[in-house]
Amino acid sequence: MPVLDIDKIRRDFPNLATRGRDDKPIIYFDNAATTFKPCQVIASTHSHYCHRTANIHRGVHYLSEEATAEYESSREKVRDFLGTRNTFEIIFTKGSTESINLVAASYGRRFIKQGDEVIISEMEHHSNIVPWQLLREETGCVLKVIPFNDEGELILEEYRKLLSPRTKLVSIVHVSNSLGTVNPVKDIIRLAHAAGALALVDAAQSVSHAPIDVKDLDCDFLVFSGHKLYGPTGVGVLYGKEKLLESMPPYQGGGDMILSVTFEKTIFNRLPYKFEAGTPNIAGVISLGEAISYVNNLDAGQLIAYKKELLAHGHKVLSQVPGLRMIGTAKEKAPIFSFVIEGIHAHDIGTLVDREGVAIRTGHHCTQPVMKHFGIPGTARASLAFYNTKEELDIFAAALNKSIKVFHD
Repeated sequence: MPVLDIDKIRRDFPNLATRGRDDKPIIYFDNAATTFKPCQVIASTHSHYCHRTANIHRGVHYLSEEATAEYESSREKVRDFLGTRNTFEIIFTKGSTESINLVAASYGRRFIKQGDEVIISEMEHHSNIVPWQLLREETGCVLKVIPFNDEGELILEEYRKLLSPRTKLVSIVHVSNSLGTVNPVKDIIRLAHAAGALALVDAAQSVSHAPIDVKDLDCDFLVFSGHKLYGPTGVGVLYGKEKLLESMPPYQGGGDMILSVTFEKTIFNRLPYKFEAGTPNIAGVISLGEAISYVNNLDAGQLIAYKKELLAHGHKVLSQVPGLRMIGTAKEKAPIFSFVIEGIHAHDIGTLVDREGVAIRTGHHCTQPVMKHFGIPGTARASLAFYNTKEELDIFAAALNKSIKVFHD
């Protein structure tokens, strides 16, 4: 099997050539927060604003028709990328956060009542906790939490105990942004359905790590953000099964989500436009399509194998750093390394390795319940993409060793 040409891939991402402090090359290990964008995505955004600027769906002139065609072409790319049956099951949003809020506000308010149950997990991002808490305050529903063990793996036996005839929805993260854990979402969905509940998958981290097939998962909803998939910020996706989306009221009111408006009555537009009020992030959606095209042109099997190599090498070199304790050691992991170093605050770690040109994330990563589980205020986190290398991991480990010495000196 041919191997990935990482050098060629790296040339597609101009940010990788950026110089940092003291003119040092930047090693970017903050991909769980946002990924770099390839030249094709950047060029797409530039091309839209230079040659195709127009509002969509409403105009009969050339530019509007061209912009509309490109916008809807991206919807088709997302449909194919997720394996959905129809393009009208793809709703464009600002990102994963808005997508989850849309489901909580629209489906939740209509179908989840007092005493009904929503199940999430202890490792959720705040964006998959707070919307359900708001719904609980509004409706009186019950919020239940699946615990995880000290390796960072969900305890499925406890999940089974939480399910009941009152469970209406299970909303679960696919890949933890702070632990790297890859959750068995297919099993979680199957158990939810067996209990008569729906299932939502937060795929914000997983879309960039492995292909997703919503028909195979049989999830009812799935969300992701474009900027975690080498695309632009400010654009995301909500996938929902047609019958569910049809049953849900609009999330927002305004232009393009209507068929007709009088002072007496408004008739809403068909899917997917019922949920896309106002002028959308047109350039962002078009550029998301380019990001998907870029990823599709790479061999998925090779990418998965390469990331496994990065994961193994990262654990090897980081395990040799004195005083380093990994937070999250699940058997199934994405190349995300969260850790603490004895006697050094996570923010100090991040500041010190930045002097060596290594960009990592520090803090609670919008998963404060995870930090509470481990009894720590936060971690240092290195999250990798397919354009990262083993050599960068070696430099990172050396930077950590140097930082420890500098700190203690």
